Amino acid sequence: MKETLYKPFEIDVKEMESFPVKKRKITFFELIYVVAGTGIQYVNGNQFSYKKGNLFLLTPQDSYSFDISTITRFFFVRFNEYYVRDKSPHDAAAIHCIESILQNASHRPGCILKNKTDKPLIAALVESIIAEQEHQQIYYGRITAQIVNTIITIVARNIALKLPKNIKENTGELVLDMLHFIQQHIFEPEMLSAEKLSAHFNIALNYLGRYFKKQTGDTLQDYITHYKVRLIETRLLHSDMRITEIAHELSFTDESHLNRTFKKIKGMSPSAYRKQYAIPCY
Repeated sequence: MKETLYKPFEIDVKEMESFPVKKRKITFFELIYVVAGTGIQYVNGNQFSYKKGNLFLLTPQDSYSFDISTITRFFFVRFNEYYVRDKSPHDAAAIHCIESILQNASHRPGCILKNKTDKPLIAALVESIIAEQEHQQIYYGRITAQIVNTIITIVARNIALKLPKNIKENTGELVLDMLHFIQQHIFEPEMLSAEKLSAHFNIALNYLGRYFKKQTGDTLQDYITHYKVRLIETRLLHSDMRITEIAHELSFTDESHLNRTFKKIKGMSPSAYRKQYAIPCY
């Protein structure tokens, strides 16, 4: 079931015993906060055990569903890229940065909140929006929009914490676009050669590597490799894919190649990693 958003943003609060759609595909951004309840989130073939206080970000073209264990109250904020862009001109650079960072959430299932201090802040903001929607006092629409903007910015910060170490709020637009391109095409290695990136972003081949390293702190190849390892971790922890299947999906030569790469970075084999860490994410 594919869904489209016709408003700049919309708010929805629902209490559910079961999720009505087995496989929901969206064309917009969707933030889903768990006000209460437990169960399992499925997104793009991966799964994540959820509980009260989890916040999920779904990006355009993601496919997801929920298996509800205990009655769950979900808080939904849906918005599109035009909502993020449609801000005052003086803030255009910051808005582009937030838009790019949101796009860099690709392929990351599970709770988006990595910064512990943001968890109680998000809980308070969600409760504020719910109260505004219930009471609908004067200016409630404007206040709601401002709180939504704050939540989106906090989400962008939590995603940025997982970007390369040199990425800052004022980092140039080009490198954020490059990171988005790499993540979009991570399953297509032929698209990620230095030659392809040089041509696509109109940047000299002999300057590309130095520019990327200066902006991110990683070499281009190191970033691609580390990003693949993060995707391997996701599949080991949140799916039942065999290691040979993961190797094929991420275009490793074979299972041995994946094992060597993963062990070099994580210090243990994929099998050992799955055995040690693949537990419900409560």
